[in-house]
Amino acid sequence: MAISRAVDVVDVTLRRFMPDLKYPWRNNQKHASLKGSVANSFISGRTQDAVKTELCNFCLKSGILCSKCQGKLESGEVSEVDFTIARLLLSLEEQYPSLQDVHFHKAVEADRILAILVNKGDVPRLLSHGGKIVKALGEKTEKTIRVLEYGVTERKFLEDLFVPLTILTINKIWLPDGTTETRVILNRGRRKRIPNVKASKELAEKLRGMTLRVEFAQ
Repeated sequence: MAISRAVDVVDVTLRRFMPDLKYPWRNNQKHASLKGSVANSFISGRTQDAVKTELCNFCLKSGILCSKCQGKLESGEVSEVDFTIARLLLSLEEQYPSLQDVHFHKAVEADRILAILVNKGDVPRLLSHGGKIVKALGEKTEKTIRVLEYGVTERKFLEDLFVPLTILTINKIWLPDGTTETRVILNRGRRKRIPNVKASKELAEKLRGMTLRVEFAQ
């Protein structure tokens, strides 16, 4: 009885937020299964205790956007990459409950690197379980995953961006046209291999609007 009521509530909610969709719930096994899974999530409270994103959980679970989330996508507030990563995080939270406390902000690609921005303090949650969450994301996206904190200082952002290298100096360079570049001098130590500097520069531009000039100490 409780499940039946919850299913009806979900049906009404989906029709309210997605009025243009016409799903033959009772005649389509796939959609009925989807509706049931959303109802079970509704019953268990996971629509509230779930990874936090800029998109509603109904849309992430179903893969179909309501008008509000579709508007965010069309306006550029969220991207296709954001949608994909948010869905992946939501799909992993049952296996890794620590993801329920994570606030996901944005995902950006550069070369073969995928940077995932989360709230301050949420990085350890994504790196927990022996790195299995990051590994799963990397396998599903076929990208190297970098987890960065949202809303941190410029220096903190750059330090996290270039891990495991150490930053020796950061300063601003004013160009004749009035624009600026951020000069970053890195210490590579004895490392023969270094992170993808080109991708890091692109991520800095996309995430913080920063133009980097990267150099290595002699």
